[in-house]
Amino acid sequence: MLTKIKSRFKEYPNSFKVLVLATFIDRFGGFLLFPFFSFYIIDRFGVGGTEVGFLITMFSAGNIVGSMIGGALADKYGRRSMVLLGLVSSGIGSMLMGVVDNLIHFFMLAGFLGILGNIGGPARQAMVADLLPSEKRSQGFGLLRVAVNLSATIGPILGGFIASQSYLFLFIADAVSSLLTALIVFLVIPETKPDKEEAKLEESVMKTFIGYKEVLKDSVYIIFLSVSALTVIVYMQMNTTLPYFLKQMYGFTKTGYGFLLSMNALMVVIFQFWITSRISKYTPMKMMALGTLLYMIGFGMYGFISEIYLFFIAMAILTVGEMIVIPVSQATVALFAPEDKRGRYMAVYGFHWSFPNLFGVLVAGLIYDYIGPNWVWYLAGILCLIAIIGFWLLHGVAKDRISKETETTVEDL
Repeated sequence: MLTKIKSRFKEYPNSFKVLVLATFIDRFGGFLLFPFFSFYIIDRFGVGGTEVGFLITMFSAGNIVGSMIGGALADKYGRRSMVLLGLVSSGIGSMLMGVVDNLIHFFMLAGFLGILGNIGGPARQAMVADLLPSEKRSQGFGLLRVAVNLSATIGPILGGFIASQSYLFLFIADAVSSLLTALIVFLVIPETKPDKEEAKLEESVMKTFIGYKEVLKDSVYIIFLSVSALTVIVYMQMNTTLPYFLKQMYGFTKTGYGFLLSMNALMVVIFQFWITSRISKYTPMKMMALGTLLYMIGFGMYGFISEIYLFFIAMAILTVGEMIVIPVSQATVALFAPEDKRGRYMAVYGFHWSFPNLFGVLVAGLIYDYIGPNWVWYLAGILCLIAIIGFWLLHGVAKDRISKETETTVEDL
């Protein structure tokens, strides 16, 4: 299996291979630091959960603003410059956050870093669409997920050891990884923005931002994101409501939940490429419906089961759904987006993650406290069912749209 994956990997262009490596290095630094970020704030400044929650909200809001700016500028000035700006800003910001000793200054820095740190996100995703043909994009995004999950498997373990010695070393390590990634991108990866004749007509920066109106007028795309946002609301419960639920209801330990998440990450590392290569020939909306069905089964199970081994079975089922939904949704955005607007389409795609982060966890907490813990998972199943119906209804319209964009046909499931 590893030999087959290696031979398949050789088929990709060198720039994409370097992008995968750069993503691993960058995210590895992030996973060294951010699992211990809350501990650092509490220990350093003596604050409580409210301040930590406010900081996370600031990051989320900053990410939305940064994504909008970065998506527009990636279409105007190119992908590479935005990726470099985001990486260098993240590196410098991490260093400053590690040494600042005033809480207000720390929060201000966090707000700016939330914006600048995510300014290269849409450009990085647009690079994948630029570098790969449509039939390989799902696999390409899947490979990026393997790199991210491999860093998520290794990073927190090493980060825990470093944090026990010094929090400052975590910030330094994250900064070094960002700056090293920026150096790799600068030296190896060329600009990937398509250079078509019609794209040579210069438009003002303001007109580039106004171009978001055209993205928002794409009704099929906006409906797709709205339906996908329902799956995001469900998926985010894995790292928020689920650990609290298992601990309070069944006495599940932190170590046990660590094993549960490790299984999730390892499954992605081992099986992601194999799964995306198998599903790439099928229509995206039906694959989204299939992955969401597995979400409905996996997350819904937590409302009915109580045995520990079933917790792991439920996680395995929803992980397979995750390995279908996330790369297919990213590749589908690339199919919707015209070449000259890929950065902005990718930025708007990021909103269907950012906006649920602003309220999804809070609403789940209210349901947990005032309706009942199991109702979080019952309603998760209901949201998934609505999303499945939505993807199924979108199938016909989206299939025609995608066929026109790619000038290819896709095989029906």
